[in-house]
Amino acid sequence: MTREDIIKQENKVAGRPSLMNDMPMHYCPGCSHGVVHKIVAELIDEMNLQDKTIGICPVGCAVFAYRYLDIDWVEAAHGRAPACASALNRLWPEHLVFTYQGDGDLGCIGTAETIHALNRGENITIIFINNAIYGMTGGQMAPTTLMGQKTATCPYGREADLHGYPLHMTDIAATLEGTAYVSRQAVDTVAHIRAAKRAIRKAFENSLAKKGSNLVEIVATCSSGWKLTPAKANEWMAENMLPYYPLGDLKDKA
Repeated sequence: MTREDIIKQENKVAGRPSLMNDMPMHYCPGCSHGVVHKIVAELIDEMNLQDKTIGICPVGCAVFAYRYLDIDWVEAAHGRAPACASALNRLWPEHLVFTYQGDGDLGCIGTAETIHALNRGENITIIFINNAIYGMTGGQMAPTTLMGQKTATCPYGREADLHGYPLHMTDIAATLEGTAYVSRQAVDTVAHIRAAKRAIRKAFENSLAKKGSNLVEIVATCSSGWKLTPAKANEWMAENMLPYYPLGDLKDKA
């Protein structure tokens, strides 16, 4: 290593995690997925679990997660990731098994699989990205779309008598006897990113310690679906989503 390389290394304050493949991401500018991917990659590396981790890819914007993180992945049918994770964890109980799912995947077509896997106390972690919209397929209304929020399928805003109410999947998870740790976080600020990383680490540790099922929701942005710039999307999330989906731990059996 040359002197210049040493100086660069000493002055380095951030970089790509070793488990993240060096390739362009398909996510839109300002999307929260890339930040969460980095957190997960850092944690698996720090916990020395690269060869003992299995991730479950979803259907949705994060369908190509397997391209970015250098771990073992399994592709699951739409909404079926928790069922797939349950089987994998029972086959390889010494492994860290986690799912990575959006609100449509987890809270709509996968509602039953999610609730029953959590209620059984499967030793898995579910990472739940809630951006209140179907981002990949054109910006349709999701189970978590806010009241009054406009989408491609509710252009005048979500109405209770027509569309029902937003589904609080994380709150439901906290009431289930099988869950050990349930938390809701965000990644729009440095402080929130650090809190989200702590929450996901705790969920991973619980899974490995066989304490039960764990769910970490990340309240996220979707600049393209919301038709906002990345900066405005963060502002809209802070003003509208965080009051409705407040951050913090909802359950911790410790």
